[in-house]
Amino acid sequence: MNKKSVLIIFLGNFFFDSRATNFYKSLTDRGYAVEVISFDWLTKDFKTQKKGDISVYKLKKVFFSIGFYFKFAVIISFKLLLSKTDLIFAEDVYTLPFAVIFSKIKKSKVFYDSREVYGHLAGLKRREKLQAFWGWVEKNCINSVNLVITTGEMDSKHIEEEYGLPGTMVIRNLPFNAEIKETFNFRKQLNFERGKKILLYQGVILHGRGLEIIFDIMPELKDCVLIILGDGEHKEYYEDLAKKKKLEDKVFFLGKFKQEELLKYTAGADVGLAIIENLSLSYYFALPNKMFEYIYCGVPVLASNLPQMKSIIEKYNVGICVDAENKNDTILQLNNLLYNNELMNELKRNCHLAAAELNWNVEITKLFTFIEENI
Repeated sequence: MNKKSVLIIFLGNFFFDSRATNFYKSLTDRGYAVEVISFDWLTKDFKTQKKGDISVYKLKKVFFSIGFYFKFAVIISFKLLLSKTDLIFAEDVYTLPFAVIFSKIKKSKVFYDSREVYGHLAGLKRREKLQAFWGWVEKNCINSVNLVITTGEMDSKHIEEEYGLPGTMVIRNLPFNAEIKETFNFRKQLNFERGKKILLYQGVILHGRGLEIIFDIMPELKDCVLIILGDGEHKEYYEDLAKKKKLEDKVFFLGKFKQEELLKYTAGADVGLAIIENLSLSYYFALPNKMFEYIYCGVPVLASNLPQMKSIIEKYNVGICVDAENKNDTILQLNNLLYNNELMNELKRNCHLAAAELNWNVEITKLFTFIEENI
């Protein structure tokens, strides 16, 4: 069989997105010719980067920036027009209409990676018109694609019912199965006391991801610090909030790291935080990659008791679920997790056992079967 060419398009920085990088690596390892078009508007002093077949274009975003979307649309359209790809991966709803339009011109197939419930985004909760617009875009494009991919069973069920789809494919946000050769020592590198406990938040810094909840309880936690790995549009807000709450000696923002570097930092934590607030249907269905990355690195998880996360935590016994709105219970459960050595060791062992199943290499095989039977 002749291997196909694949174009991945994504409104985000490819190098800092585990899902996009995992798709790229898996497809490349399988022998496909893969090109990536992605964008960055968050990294300070960023300049357009091109590394082989991977391009990350600089965008500039201000409030209501028409120029941002115009430049994005021009670049995507131009690249798709020149492309001779057999298969287009639209990695979000923002790239979906371009993929659908140009697939008809280029006679390409389209896979839509519906990594969020885009018709119900927490970030657009108070921007009804914009939320309605992206819902309309998805509704009018989704039946023109060859495969819809989601990140969880509940997402698939919702999107199939919402749009009358006969079926979708679940590919969860699992980490690539690779040896972690080095573990970052936060205590040594940041000059923490030997007994200091390390809480870790990694991922995009956004409202509704539990940071305010954790900031509120930090003064009541015993001898621990919070490490934040990531960036996002709300980073400055949380940096200012940490100062207002006088948490400068308890909360540390270390920035974002490329995916191939991230897991060595993850492995250096004691507890990984996956607190998602129930602000929208998209958040209610949350099954974030950070939770699986913690598990893969042997780091027990403190997670919200939302259904898909709770199912994983309880099935593999790799952490504790809490009602994030119950401050006293969250403090109690977190302190128990941090200082109950027997519990901590049991959960760590279970994390390592679960990693044999909860990894991308196992998960991605179903996609290859589909491609090779249908494309």
